[in-house]
Amino acid sequence: MDAPVTVRSARLEDVGAMARVLVRSWQETYRGLMPDRVLDDPSLVDARERFWIAALVDERYRANRVAVAECDGAVMGVAMAGPPEAPEPGWSVHLYVLYVLAAHHGTGAGSALLDAVVGSHESAALWVADPNPRAQAFYRKHGFIPDGTMQVEDGVREIRMVRTSRT
Repeated sequence: MDAPVTVRSARLEDVGAMARVLVRSWQETYRGLMPDRVLDDPSLVDARERFWIAALVDERYRANRVAVAECDGAVMGVAMAGPPEAPEPGWSVHLYVLYVLAAHHGTGAGSALLDAVVGSHESAALWVADPNPRAQAFYRKHGFIPDGTMQVEDGVREIRMVRTSRT
């Protein structure tokens, strides 16, 4: 029987594991979409550790919600949401990060992480790689729909998906 997934608020002692999960998830998700030199950069884990430390302790991010998913005591998913950098009509929360290691897809970890950082009653938006049919289907299942906005970030085409407030 598979071990249960638990989701909790991230703590400073989690940043190393969070960084490794994020980098491995990027490698699993974006290989072929993002340059290998970026995905395989030996300094990427250290850079992501600095990112997570800032996300957890810097006053600029105090309104953000950061969560981890664990299985057998090991971090296998991360999520972060907070106020949008530039307020836009129609949504009040930006989902900045949601990654679960591929070996744990389908365990409910992604849904639990989403629920931990974005309330079911909150309007929210996110950027998702395109193509990334698995992630886009996951977000559709949770009420997000593409709003027609597109951008290219680090060479990756992304579409914005938005979920309006549900009461």
